[in-house]
Amino acid sequence: MSATATDWFVAARYGLFVHWGLYSLLGRGEWVRNREALPRAAYAALAQRFRGERFDADALCALARAAGQRYIVFTTMHHDGFRLYHTELSDFCSTKTASGRDFAAEILAAARRHGLRVGFYHSLNSWHDRPDAVAALERASARVRFVDRTLARVEELVRRYPGVDLLWYDGWWPFDAAGWRAEEMNARLRALAPQLLFNGRNGLPGDFATPEGHLSAPRPWRPWEACLSLNESWGWHEGDHEWKSPAQIAALLQRCAAGRGNLLLNVGPRGDGSLPPSAVRTLRAVGRWLDRAGEAIFDTDLFTWDLQTRGPHRSDWSHHGAFTASGRHLYWHVCRWPGAELVIHGLETRVRAVELLGSGRSFPFVQRGRRLVITGLPVRPPDPVCPVLRLTCTRPPSLYLTAGMRVPAVPHPHYDPCPSDLPPP
Repeated sequence: MSATATDWFVAARYGLFVHWGLYSLLGRGEWVRNREALPRAAYAALAQRFRGERFDADALCALARAAGQRYIVFTTMHHDGFRLYHTELSDFCSTKTASGRDFAAEILAAARRHGLRVGFYHSLNSWHDRPDAVAALERASARVRFVDRTLARVEELVRRYPGVDLLWYDGWWPFDAAGWRAEEMNARLRALAPQLLFNGRNGLPGDFATPEGHLSAPRPWRPWEACLSLNESWGWHEGDHEWKSPAQIAALLQRCAAGRGNLLLNVGPRGDGSLPPSAVRTLRAVGRWLDRAGEAIFDTDLFTWDLQTRGPHRSDWSHHGAFTASGRHLYWHVCRWPGAELVIHGLETRVRAVELLGSGRSFPFVQRGRRLVITGLPVRPPDPVCPVLRLTCTRPPSLYLTAGMRVPAVPHPHYDPCPSDLPPP
């Protein structure tokens, strides 16, 4: 896939991940069948209780828009094998059981109405089907049948929903790219949908990287997306109340934006399809913050600090918060507001103006050499989530970490890290 084909994905920055399925009825996470060794028949019986009576695709997509998200990735089938779409390949699907609904089709239509790009999460694995992955690992004949069924399943999915923008593979165990026939898989699907983007979870690099549970831009850079959940569970868990705050999500967005990456933030609806109110409140609060500070997140430049780079370099080091940049603008996300005065040391560029995003207010400053002192600021944080200062510079901004020491005029080892912490050459 060409770089231009991924332009929308790179610019998106923020998406909604939705994990929902039979496991949501039990409220113990999406791996409950495997983790608790639930009998196959007992788990399959949940399909006759799964109605999704409060699942509202239109309301979910409207919430994503209000949250500032630009795409949605919906679980069409998790590892448990239950399809949330219509299929001719199995009766273990939502259209042939209690709900009688095609939830994937509902999401696709609603997302288009709300101007969202659409991704379909789909597990390559299936704990329900026979033979399963374990049998496929043990017997060559089972392996052929297992992989053939997987290819037929994903091909049917893309053929049935040709407007989908992205296919989010998961459940790659126990095979590599050759085992999954990944090149054939991608080629067959792209022939059906030329615009389709793939992640790398069928063993191939894919069109973008997907660090899970952490934020780390690939080196060398390529499109990437960090996937994290709003709490500590992907699927609905009754006992998980570890909800991230709006400020924590803002910090995640800042770090992704500095690395020109995306944040795919997950929420797990309850068994009936409804969202917990705390999740809704948080998503809306982040959306309001993005209304004020969104230019510091969307369409930003790469602004990362490579500790192993010698000489002047871009940096995101600050005790008070993080930095993003776009052109001649440096955005300072001040998550630890110190009061009426802020200082940046190591700024390699001249500053022309300092403004608080979303307020129309500007502030006086004095710049001597690499030291910038901003004064006249509010004593208390002027934004309930994270204040963002926009510094307009004379050229693309650069920061150099010296820890207050004079920059040597000759080649020198970097200030940090300790040599013993560097990876071997």
